[in-house]
Order: sequence, then structure tokens, then C-alpha cells
Amino acid sequence: MMASFGHGTRRHPRTRGRTWSRSGPDRATLGIIGAICAVAGFFVLGIVLGPVAMVCGWLAMGRSWAGGSRSVPALVALILGAIDTLLALIWLAGPTPGYGMF
Repeated sequence: MMASFGHGTRRHPRTRGRTWSRSGPDRATLGIIGAICAVAGFFVLGIVLGPVAMVCGWLAMGRSWAGGSRSVPALVALILGAIDTLLALIWLAGPTPGYGMF
């Protein structure tokens, strides 16, 4: 009797499961991850965590502004991520200490 390596009952073993589906817990999880990144971005690495939060929020909202099914964490992640990024850019472009008038 020969063992059948890789020829099981499943026809497509690399199909996407429930984790990356278009609806359900995936969007809620992305929204929460984005909100956590946005809040953490105020304290450390805002230039990195801000865009990450914006992308997570955008994906959690379904990549569109239309529709009334926006989740609160996704919107919070998008807005706070934008604020994080803006503040980090202002901080990076600001005057260098020690080279001012005083």
C-alpha cells in the first residue's frame, strides 16, 4: 500500500480560510489592531505606527468611505493614524535644537 503524499481529500490545500475572509471577525480585528497602533504611535515610533494604523483602519473599513457599516475602531485607527503621521512629520521637520537663536 502506497502512502499518498499531498493527495488528500482536500482539493485546494492552499485556499484562504476564515482568517482572511472579506467579512466577519477579520475587519473587527484589523480595526482593533489599527487603533492600538495609533494610540501607541503617540508615544513611540509615530512615523511607523501612524501609517500602519491608517492602513489597518482603511482595510477594516472595507477600503471605501461609502456605506454605513463602518466600525468605530477602524475610524479611530484611520484618524489617529493620520494625526500620528502628521505630528511625526512636523517633529522631524522641526528646528534642530542647538542651532537656534539662543
